[in-house]
Amino acid sequence: MFLDNTKIHIIAEVGVNHNGKISLAKKLILEAKKAGADYVKFQIFQPSEITTRFNKKTKYQKKFGNKNETQYSMLKKYYLSFKSIKKLKIFCNNNKIKFLASVFDTTSLKLYKNLKLNLIKIPSGEITNKPLLEKISKLKKNIIFSTGMSNFQEIKNAYKILKKSGKSVIPLYCVSSYPTNLDEFNLKKMHELKKINKKFGFSDHTMGNEAALFAIANGARVIEKHLTLNRKLAGPDHYASAEPQNFKNLVKNIRNFEILIKNKKKK
Repeated sequence: MFLDNTKIHIIAEVGVNHNGKISLAKKLILEAKKAGADYVKFQIFQPSEITTRFNKKTKYQKKFGNKNETQYSMLKKYYLSFKSIKKLKIFCNNNKIKFLASVFDTTSLKLYKNLKLNLIKIPSGEITNKPLLEKISKLKKNIIFSTGMSNFQEIKNAYKILKKSGKSVIPLYCVSSYPTNLDEFNLKKMHELKKINKKFGFSDHTMGNEAALFAIANGARVIEKHLTLNRKLAGPDHYASAEPQNFKNLVKNIRNFEILIKNKKKK
C-alpha cells in the first residue's frame, strides 16, 4: 500500500523552478535529498498541448516574469525534453531519492510510461480532463491528484475514474493561489476530502510551514511543497516556494510529528 498509518510522504516540488536548465534541476534534487524529502517532483508537459500560442499569462505569472510574453512562450522557456527528464530520474536514483512527475497531457503520459514508476501525479488543472484520467487509470499505478479550483462533485468524479486503477488514489487538498494566504486555507473544505478517501494530502502554496503542519495534524499523510534555491529568481513559482533551509525545517517538524503519533499506548 502507498500509505500506512504513520508515514508522511514529503514531496519536494521542483515543477518549473529549474528554469529550463538541467544543471539547476540537479542542484534542486540534491537540496531535496539533503532536506530529507521522500520524493522530488517535476512536470512533464508539451507546451502546444496545454495552451495556445496567444493565451495570456495569469496575473501572478506576469508579476514574477516578463508580463508581455504569452503562456506558450513562458512554457517553452521552462520546458525540459523527455531526454532531460530521463537523465534527472537517473540522477535521482544515483542520489537515493525517489523521482516523481506530474503529467499534463496524453503525449506526456506516453513518455511517462517509459519511466516505469509505480506512482503518478495529476495536477489540479487536469482534474476534469476525463480522457487523460481514463488513460491514467488503465496504467494500474498508485495515483495522487491535486484538487485546486475544483468543486466537490468534480473531485468525486475524478476519484471514481481513477479508482478503476485498483491502486491507491490519494486526493491532495490545494488552494490555487501563488502564494496562498493563510486566510484562504479552508479547513472545512480540506476535511471534505475524507468523504472520498480517509487518506488524503495537502499541496501547499503558502509562504511558511504552518499550514502544512496544521494539515498533518488534521490527518494529511502527503505533503507537497515547492522548492527553490532562491525565491528572488525569475520565474512563475519561485516566490511561492520554500528555500532549502525552510524546506529542511518543514521536514524536521514533520518527522517529529511522526514520532508524536507513532505510539498510541499509555504507559
